[in-house]
Amino acid sequence: MVGRLILVLGDQLTDELSALREGDPSRDIIVMAEVMGEASYVPHHPKKIAFLFAAMRKFAAHLEAKGWRVRYTRLDDPDNTHTIPGELIRGAAETGAVEVLATEPGEFRLIAALEECPIPVHQFPDDRFLCSHAEFDQWAEGRKELRMEWFYREMRRKTGLLMEGDQPAGGKWNYDHDNRKPAPGDIGFNGPLRHRPDAGTEAVLTLVASRFAGNFGTLDPFWFATDRDGALAALDHFIAHALPRFGDFQDAMLDGNRFLYHSVISMYLNAGLLGWREICEAAEGAWRSGKAPLNAVEGFVRQIIGWREFMRGIYFRQGPDYTRMNALGHDRKLPEFYWTADTAMRCVSRAVEQTRDEAYAHHIQRLMVTGNFALLAGIDPHQVHEWYLAVYADAYEWVEAPNVIGMSQFADGGIVGSKPYVSGGNYINKMSDYCKGCSYEVGEKSGDKACPFNYLYWAFLHRHRDRFGRNPRMAQMYRTWMAMSDDRRQASLDSADAFLARLDRSAPV
Repeated sequence: MVGRLILVLGDQLTDELSALREGDPSRDIIVMAEVMGEASYVPHHPKKIAFLFAAMRKFAAHLEAKGWRVRYTRLDDPDNTHTIPGELIRGAAETGAVEVLATEPGEFRLIAALEECPIPVHQFPDDRFLCSHAEFDQWAEGRKELRMEWFYREMRRKTGLLMEGDQPAGGKWNYDHDNRKPAPGDIGFNGPLRHRPDAGTEAVLTLVASRFAGNFGTLDPFWFATDRDGALAALDHFIAHALPRFGDFQDAMLDGNRFLYHSVISMYLNAGLLGWREICEAAEGAWRSGKAPLNAVEGFVRQIIGWREFMRGIYFRQGPDYTRMNALGHDRKLPEFYWTADTAMRCVSRAVEQTRDEAYAHHIQRLMVTGNFALLAGIDPHQVHEWYLAVYADAYEWVEAPNVIGMSQFADGGIVGSKPYVSGGNYINKMSDYCKGCSYEVGEKSGDKACPFNYLYWAFLHRHRDRFGRNPRMAQMYRTWMAMSDDRRQASLDSADAFLARLDRSAPV
């Protein structure tokens, strides 16, 4: 007797899924589908599409080996309806099922689509995360400010990670001040573990190359793991070879080394191939066994049980209109060089090139290069949001939107951060080697040869003085601005106006 359909989405590739726990392999049927509706609502990077399709196919085979019946629709199935609700309707018509079990998706867009599906869909909480919606709301209720640091401490207490009794290991909650070193001359790590595509993955690559040839991003070489064993191997590789120095250089950027000591496992975690607890316990184990220093492990764990969980809490607490917030009134069109890398600003060009080739850039490249420029230049934050959602293999709206709308673009007016993350060229020069050989001079503050980040920074502060002038975290910046001579301030504003005018008419910059 046919029971119910169980929906498994492409970012829910785990046996620990709540909808699977509610199901019965003897009578329920799993539905998985590669559909254009999900593959094209933004122009996703081909590597992300290939990763998810290959991982979905392997997870479907894994479920079948465990005794589940799986109704799997491939992208090139001529009967594919190309939407998730459409495939549920088709599956119900073919099997006689009258109900669907699902784990709550990570995007309001898809939650709404399931709610509107003609077949009843029971959405169970996604309890793969540490903090439920209700728990986050309870923590947030009544607080004047929602700050990640205080939330993170609660998550440390809840999990016991890096705790010594009721106190943080080493006596401090946060070792971020130890984790901001510029990149050394030599990186003793060859990057994340690279996997050779098997025959199944090669078939997906061929499909993606033919169907998404016009999308931003290169498909080859493709080296992502596409099953749990490969993801676990990538985690082990990072813990053994990169974690010990991850903390020191996690904010650094090098033109000749795209990965430094970063783990590059977020796409596995966000797709379900890895879980937060096993990742954090592996890192904690490295510290307790003396194989990695506390500053590195704490910084890594904070990103997962602190920042990642905080972002999800913000997204679901703020609701579906969050991505349309625009507190600063920015409305400039996203420059074409975010897709072409054709700009004389070497840092931006290199970050976009890396994104194009790898579907990856680390958090400082995203925040302080491409994000910083967009904020300084007054780019429409919704366009910035959709770019980030499209181009990174680890991007899903629940995690990407608060990072962009909130942290990067300050479009939420301070829900995520207490101040905007803006800087001039000096910060990029300190933390990278991008400025060497750039067409612009990072030491110049105004004029045609000056680094655009320099004068755009001061113009941003000037433009938004009414909002930020009394912010205690920005007081020193405004004192510096006001201490400049009238001529110097005007030169910065004139340079910014001239640059933005070129940007608006799509002239080379």
